[in-house]
Amino acid sequence: MPTADVSARPAVPGDEDAIAAIQLAAWRGVLGDAVDGLPSEDVRAQWAAAIGTPPSRDHRVFAACDGPHVVGFAALMPGEIMALEVAPEHRGAGHASRLLSACIDTLRLQGRTEVRAWALEGDSARRAFLESAGLAEGGVRRTLEGPAGDLAELMYRASL
Repeated sequence: MPTADVSARPAVPGDEDAIAAIQLAAWRGVLGDAVDGLPSEDVRAQWAAAIGTPPSRDHRVFAACDGPHVVGFAALMPGEIMALEVAPEHRGAGHASRLLSACIDTLRLQGRTEVRAWALEGDSARRAFLESAGLAEGGVRRTLEGPAGDLAELMYRASL
C-alpha cells in the first residue's frame, strides 16, 4: 500500500500562499471572527519576505508537507520558535513534531543551547504539545496586541 510522502523542509518562494492561509486559519481558531478583518494579502506578503529575504541568516521558515501540499509551517529566529502551525485537517499526523525537530536541529547547528516558544494562556493543546516535547514554562508572560484586544502568552523553554 502506498504511503503519503510527509516531510519538513525549508520553505521556498511559492509556499507563502499556503503558509498565510494556514496562519489565518489558526488565528481564526483562537481569535474567531476578529481575524476576518485582517488583510490576507499583507500576511501573504510578510511570509513571502520572511522566506525570500529573511532578516538574518539565523531566521528560517520551514514547511511541513503531505505529498506536494504544504500543510504546516514553523518560523524560527535566533533561539526562538516564533510560529508553529499545522492546518486543522492535518493535525495529529506528526507534522508539528517534524517541524519542531527541524527547528531544534537548526538551533543546534547554529550553536544555540536553548530553545524558546510561546503559547497563548488559554491554548491548552499547544501547551500540552510543548510540554510533551520537553519544553517547560519559563516563567515569562508577555502581552501582545491582537485584533480583538490584548493576548497573553506564556514562554516555554528547554535546554538543547
